[in-house]
Amino acid sequence: MRHQGVSATVLSAGGLTLTAEARQRQGAALWTESPPVSGESVTTTVPESPPVPVPVPRRRIDALDALRGFALCGILLVNIPQITYMRGYRVPGELLPVREALDLFVQHRFFPLFSFLFGLSFVFFYEGAAARAAKPRVLLLRRLVALAVLGVGHHVLQPGEALLPYAIVGLLVLLPTARLSRRLVLIGGIVLTVAGTTLVSGGQAVIPGLFLLGAATARYGIADTLERRGGQLALLLAVSAPAAVAAAFWQQDAWATSLGPRAASIAGLLMALAYACGFLLLLRTPLRGAMAAVFAPLGRMALTNYLTATLIIVAVAPVLGLFESTRWGAALGLAAVILAVQTVLSHLWLNAFRYGPLEWAWRCVTWWQLVPITKSQGRRGN
Repeated sequence: MRHQGVSATVLSAGGLTLTAEARQRQGAALWTESPPVSGESVTTTVPESPPVPVPVPRRRIDALDALRGFALCGILLVNIPQITYMRGYRVPGELLPVREALDLFVQHRFFPLFSFLFGLSFVFFYEGAAARAAKPRVLLLRRLVALAVLGVGHHVLQPGEALLPYAIVGLLVLLPTARLSRRLVLIGGIVLTVAGTTLVSGGQAVIPGLFLLGAATARYGIADTLERRGGQLALLLAVSAPAAVAAAFWQQDAWATSLGPRAASIAGLLMALAYACGFLLLLRTPLRGAMAAVFAPLGRMALTNYLTATLIIVAVAPVLGLFESTRWGAALGLAAVILAVQTVLSHLWLNAFRYGPLEWAWRCVTWWQLVPITKSQGRRGN
């Protein structure tokens, strides 16, 4: 194939003169014809460099932001009684109705969603970092270490918090498997999720498997094609919803036995799947606008909202008398107020800024530089 050439005189004028030494090293390959005699003009052929590709920022998937916000709502309902050590019964062996309802429909149901979405987002960030940086794994390492630091501080206020375990599992599982084939990641996710549910009775033991399942979902391109998967979501809902109901009855029957934790974990995973499919299907209806307006801002600022909710709970719970109490109505009211305030503030904040405040700080630490936060800065940067 013929390459476009530029004359030696033009190269010289541009500060790129070909020296005699360079011509001697490259030899006849540079000459279009036989070596010239003195006084003849010389034309050299220098291949043009291909254009450097400019990475295109990944488009946010609004449905996943909204699903993350939905999961955050359920996590708050679980965190309030955990932080305040609320009692679930007045008479030993007899659960209060609100506590029983939370056990059946909330506990273990939203934590799996949050964990799955964390693994999915990890892949999105890794792909973006790989397109922009020579050492993306260093960025991810710094990102996870920063999350661990936040988790250590948060653990003081909420001993059952998720950030520190997420950081540790990310370092031990997500980071090492980032270069594995998507098939191996999927198989590992299935195996670890089943093992964490059946052998260790769920809880934080399911985090590694759910992380990998989320990562595999991203790498198979499923998250990017959600709009075309309505039929698959409906099929999954049709299978998971009846199974989740049956598992919930099993959980209720087995709660006082040794099988109780395992039944709760299995029911939780099945109901989490049903919740996710049902929520994503509702986003395909006329309710989409209202649901996105409520849940998407919460999800985009999940880290900020998760940590600030803990601060609010610790500050307000003594005033409401929640510590070691059975005031479940007050706890639900507090959750509703927190979510309402966070929804409004998140919406207002994201009208002017690209990231939540803690999301922005986390991003700055990850990239080790100040990242534009206002939308006007982002436009200029692009």
